[in-house]
Amino acid sequence: MMIKKLILMALLFTGISVKAQHNPNDQINSDNWDIIGGVDFKIVKDTEMQAIFTADIKKHAGKPFELEGYIVPIKDGMKQSKFMLSTLPINQCFYCGKNGVPIMVLVEMAEPIKFTYKTVVIKGTLKLNGGNAMDNPPISLIGAKAI
Repeated sequence: MMIKKLILMALLFTGISVKAQHNPNDQINSDNWDIIGGVDFKIVKDTEMQAIFTADIKKHAGKPFELEGYIVPIKDGMKQSKFMLSTLPINQCFYCGKNGVPIMVLVEMAEPIKFTYKTVVIKGTLKLNGGNAMDNPPISLIGAKAI
């Protein structure tokens, strides 16, 4: 549960200038990640944060959406059915150095996928969660499949 909270917090603070050292060649850049990265956050109170979704991401909600990224497991195991997908590999420090916390989305697979340190391409239905972003990731790919 603690790792899930840490990953969620990393997702929420993508705009904070906490910096990480990494190989720039490992960073995944795409138009779809740019759409995800456009989401901003508003602190409502100490225990509540709301996602502010752009018109660009809203037009993709409920529709198929594809992302290439790195698996960040939420639970132990070689087969992953629910995980975070990141623009940076898990083996690179998210909380030190000079590069920022990577953008992440929650992925819920239709069938489990084998964990890998290489990038994966995932396609699922884009779901936006307007609830408290401190409790649930605001962006998910549900019913996802590896391509």
